[in-house]
Amino acid sequence: MITLEQFSAMIPSNKNPEAWYEAAVPMFEKYEINTNNRIAGFMAQCAHESLDFTRLVENLNYSEKALNSVFGRYFGKGKRNAKDYARNQEKIANYVYQDEFRSKRGALGNVNPGDGWLFRGRGIKQLTGRNNYTQFANTVDMTAEEAAEYVSTPTGAIESACWFWSTNKLEKWADKGDNKGLTKKINGGTIGLDDRNRRWDEALAILGGKAPAPKKTSKGAVRTLRKGMQGDDVKKMQKAIGVTADGDFGFGTLTAVKKWQKMNGLTADGIVGPATQAKMFS
Repeated sequence: MITLEQFSAMIPSNKNPEAWYEAAVPMFEKYEINTNNRIAGFMAQCAHESLDFTRLVENLNYSEKALNSVFGRYFGKGKRNAKDYARNQEKIANYVYQDEFRSKRGALGNVNPGDGWLFRGRGIKQLTGRNNYTQFANTVDMTAEEAAEYVSTPTGAIESACWFWSTNKLEKWADKGDNKGLTKKINGGTIGLDDRNRRWDEALAILGGKAPAPKKTSKGAVRTLRKGMQGDDVKKMQKAIGVTADGDFGFGTLTAVKKWQKMNGLTADGIVGPATQAKMFS
């Protein structure tokens, strides 16, 4: 269905594609992700979500300012003080992900002390909450706690994403080439659609035996940039939008990018993909 060379080309920044390929092939067969469209859809979506399969555990290392912005319903005036939680990932998870503090009670199933941290997002599809871990665990003959460890491995990360794909019948959108519909089903909206579309097109080209042409800009930015990335291309982007050019795409840069995109008539998703780069570096 897919060769190691093809698989590696779809996650270009991953330094250990062999391990992921060995984990993926049997899972693709098991969950019938077995056509060019299905493989392209799965790889495009999951590689976007996980930065080329390099981020398997949710990062909750938020500053006080970021907590007030991202989790405004939990922190601020009349609520808890974000300063008491800043940079303490376990404490943050055990507050914002515990059912007793959420508006949709029971949605995550995190009812035991420590569940928020234990069942935080993991895998290339960020499985989150005791309920979701339990549902997945039942299909692989594990407890929810065992599944939490399993999803942190390449095999478990791949299988949990394949399970999500199968459970939600995502092949329907992939089979008809509807990557936007696929994105909405996975994301709940169209955040990052430019990058997801680029990855979809490139994956189909790779599976068809063609090497996709690199998408460069006049200033040399090539890869799609998003929060968490570092490098000279991040510095160039930061200079272009007038923020401190430290080469670290953190929360401050994310906020600045969204503001810049909105001012320039682009989708304000904070992702510096081809469309944003074309305008930013023109």
